[in-house]
Amino acid sequence: MSFSDLFGSGEHLRNLSHFAAIVNLAAIDGEINTEEEKLLRRFAGKLDITESEYQKVLENPKAYPLTASHNSEKRLERLHDLFKIIFADSRIEEEEAGLIKRYAIGLGFSSEASENIIKKSIRIFSGQIPFEDYQYLLNKQD
Repeated sequence: MSFSDLFGSGEHLRNLSHFAAIVNLAAIDGEINTEEEKLLRRFAGKLDITESEYQKVLENPKAYPLTASHNSEKRLERLHDLFKIIFADSRIEEEEAGLIKRYAIGLGFSSEASENIIKKSIRIFSGQIPFEDYQYLLNKQD
C-alpha cells in the first residue's frame, strides 16, 4: 500500500477541505435546504468527493482545515464556488459575509484583496452590477 493510498493525494485533500468549507457555508443558517443540497452534490462530484467522504464531511465539516493555494486562478475559482453556495437561496446573510471573508483570507487572499473581491462578488451575485460592468462581461472574449 502506497503513502498516497493511506493519506490521499495533496490535491484530493485540498478538494476535501474546500468541500468542507462549502458545507460550513451551507449550514451556517442552521440547516441545509434543498437547493443547497443540490449544489453540495454537484460540488462533491466536481471535487471527486466519495459518498463516504461526503457523509463524513456533513457530520463534521469543521474537522477539515482550509488549505491555501499558490495559484491565484484556483483561489478565485474556490471563492466563486463558495459564493455559489451562499447565493443558493438568493441572498447573503451577515454570518455568511463574515465567514466568506475568513475563508478568502484562508485561501490566501490578503485582507484588503479579500474585501475588494467580496464586495464585487456580492454585487455580481446579487445582480447589482453597473451597466458598464455588465456590458464588459458580455463583450469579453472567451
